[in-house]
Amino acid sequence: MNAAFSPLAAAAASGADLLLWVAVPYICLAVFAVGHVWRYRQDQFGWTTRTTQLLEHRWLRWGSPLFHLGAFMVIAGHIVGLAVPSSWTEAVGITEHAYHTTAVWAGSVAGVAMVAGLGMLCARRLLTRRIRLGTDRSDKLLFPLLSATVLLGITATAAHNVFGAGYDYRSTVSVWFRGLFVLQPEPEAIAGAPLLFQLHALSAFLLFAAWPFTRLVHVWSAPIGYLARPYLVYRRRTTPAAAPTASGRTRSATRSGSRRAA
Repeated sequence: MNAAFSPLAAAAASGADLLLWVAVPYICLAVFAVGHVWRYRQDQFGWTTRTTQLLEHRWLRWGSPLFHLGAFMVIAGHIVGLAVPSSWTEAVGITEHAYHTTAVWAGSVAGVAMVAGLGMLCARRLLTRRIRLGTDRSDKLLFPLLSATVLLGITATAAHNVFGAGYDYRSTVSVWFRGLFVLQPEPEAIAGAPLLFQLHALSAFLLFAAWPFTRLVHVWSAPIGYLARPYLVYRRRTTPAAAPTASGRTRSATRSGSRRAA
């Protein structure tokens, strides 16, 4: 594994480092939060994936499951790798070698599935005329940005941890990432990371900034309730209450009384 950033590098961060690794991430996170609120208030009817299944389903049948399965695995791996310190995993008996081996191979499988699924989804959008004509400006931003983020992450892992000597991103990139959320940013932690990891981190934050204005908002409306929903939903039919008349008696009682009087 490569060594972490040196104390001398941590002594002072340059203006470029502060801009790239402090200002840009915080701006992207602010746009992510405020943008979701704005989108929900202004465009609730557009809070959807805008499915094109009726236009083409052969590519979608394989591409969508592969992409979503790979994405779930990649997100889970990033949560563990970025949010959980290495001391925590070692405390529960997971050695650094075991973590590194599992992360590399599981991440590679997840990455291949995600890239394959994303490639199918992009191909059907480019090759199917009806879908291509329905592509809006947000999709033209989303698909290249998402593809760049995924490919940069795969390339960084392959170049440094599969075919390279290995790089311990948890001692640099993870330290910087956690510092942002506890309001103790450490730009020097990522400033010395390999270029591919830096580009992957920047593209990921740009993706966060674009998230509220694209179809990715459907993630927050995932039909999780369907997992516990019964197969048959019964609705109880209730009898409407009788409306009172001006005298305070109900119509049904007034009608029955008039019948008896007759």
